[in-house]
Amino acid sequence: MSVILSIETSTSVCSTALSQDGVCLTEKVKFEGPSHASQLSVFVQEMIIFAQEHSLAIDAVAVSCGPGSYTGLRIGVSTAKGLCYGWGVPLIAINSLEIMADTVKGMVPDNALLCPMIDARRMEVYAAFFDKKLQLIRPTSADIIDEHSYTDLLAEHPVYFFGNGADKCKTAITHPNANFLSEIHPIAKNMITLAAKAFESKRFEDVAYFEPFYLKEFVATTPKEKVIKN
Repeated sequence: MSVILSIETSTSVCSTALSQDGVCLTEKVKFEGPSHASQLSVFVQEMIIFAQEHSLAIDAVAVSCGPGSYTGLRIGVSTAKGLCYGWGVPLIAINSLEIMADTVKGMVPDNALLCPMIDARRMEVYAAFFDKKLQLIRPTSADIIDEHSYTDLLAEHPVYFFGNGADKCKTAITHPNANFLSEIHPIAKNMITLAAKAFESKRFEDVAYFEPFYLKEFVATTPKEKVIKN
């Protein structure tokens, strides 16, 4: 029997879930973000209180490891690592794109490919391709989208695009095999099945050295200095 606390902060959505043996016991989600710095600690505390009230010991912490928002991932992973250190429990990392793919796999035909997308900037997205069994067809990469994007895969399969990066691709990707699913987010409740499988197979991370999958380095921008002329 395993009780897992799941944390998801890879996009503007902040969420947590508490599960037992792959079944969700309770969850908290806030879609109006980003507010991870203030909201996540509140959600985690509510999960802990629920566990205490039901005499449950948390056996592991699962966290979405990216790709996604640099700040969101940093907050989520640092919180998860801190809990693992404090409780002496293992850390489970789940790819943010795989979370979304697992969410929609029951909505598509057997021959379809799944392409979860997380918004990067301008016409860039973080994307990967999975088949319906969640086997990775093309690894995660940062893609700049235009009318020629993914034409090789679209020529062979119906492809379903979804996630907060997919909306801006609708006008560029117009192939007949391109399909778009709306309102698909990586949220903690949808990590539960993947986290339970990882726990069962003891696929844990090194808490001391684990880092999120940022995919691209964070680039801080500073405002231009104002020049005052006499």
